[in-house]
Amino acid sequence: MRLRARPGRRVAAGAGRPRAAATLPRPASIAAFARITKKRRSGVIDWDEKLAGEGLSFDDILLIPAESGILPKETDVRTRLTSKISLNIPLLSAAMDTVSETSLAIALAREGGLTIIHKNQPVERQADMVRKVKRSEAGMIVDPITLPLTATYGDAESLMNEYRISGVPIVHSDGKLAGIVTNRDTRFETDLSKPITQLMTSENLVTVPVGTTLDQARDMFKVHKIEKLLVVDDDYKLRGLITIKDIMKIIEFPNACKDELGRLRVGAAVGVSKDTAERVRALVDAQVDLICIDTAHGHSRGVLDAVAKIREEYPEIQLMAGNVATATGTKALIERGVNSVKVGIG
Repeated sequence: MRLRARPGRRVAAGAGRPRAAATLPRPASIAAFARITKKRRSGVIDWDEKLAGEGLSFDDILLIPAESGILPKETDVRTRLTSKISLNIPLLSAAMDTVSETSLAIALAREGGLTIIHKNQPVERQADMVRKVKRSEAGMIVDPITLPLTATYGDAESLMNEYRISGVPIVHSDGKLAGIVTNRDTRFETDLSKPITQLMTSENLVTVPVGTTLDQARDMFKVHKIEKLLVVDDDYKLRGLITIKDIMKIIEFPNACKDELGRLRVGAAVGVSKDTAERVRALVDAQVDLICIDTAHGHSRGVLDAVAKIREEYPEIQLMAGNVATATGTKALIERGVNSVKVGIG
């Protein structure tokens, strides 16, 4: 691969605030760029030359392709974000309030990337976004949302709208399965105060035992022509839920970034402030996959102390911190216990 400057480009006359712009011949631009870069690496910078010399922007460089026998379908862009989190595409979303919330987190994880949900919001709202992503799909939902026998149609409607689900299992106080209410049961209902027991399906429930595989579940869906399978133990207590929608998503999004339970992965940002401990605790309880200490200057005492404290309290959590722009800053974060470092300021 060779670097080549575009002919006739107008290149800024400085790396800081440009004093002028000039049309430079290709060799001069590349040579100047290489000369300055070499001096930077050696630790010696001629500031007169740096400020008076040439600079190159992204648009000034072309990557010239070379001969290759690799087809696009044969490429593999998988990478590791941490030792425990793999990405099928090397793409993360920025922890910005105009970018990273529930919808993007679900969409990006389905394609193989990861979203860092922003921290510019109340603690519980951020934790709720994490929960929605984790519940959006799974091979088997191990902790399905349920309602008690005392619930009303209004309770079920509110829950299904909030989590965008089409059915809710109904359980006894001891956790034993009582029935299930779905959109089919409530399609023409208008009385929000009606007891859920008058709407739910409680007889001839199709259940499967703990340990049922997704292939076995798919066969059950085909035979019984249903959309949800209730997973119960020997005491008929509800232990999970398998939906046809999740199986179809596995087929549709084979490269999705998922955890060991088949749930989409998601990260969340925290800062260095008085609510950091509370925010981290809420995110861990929501089963976030990665916590990112997100600041403009990651090589600061506050960030280093926060990393050490979080690592001590949550030794298993995957932790990212930044931003840093030096080897010293990167090393300091690693020594405090991060699993991944955000590099780059600007």
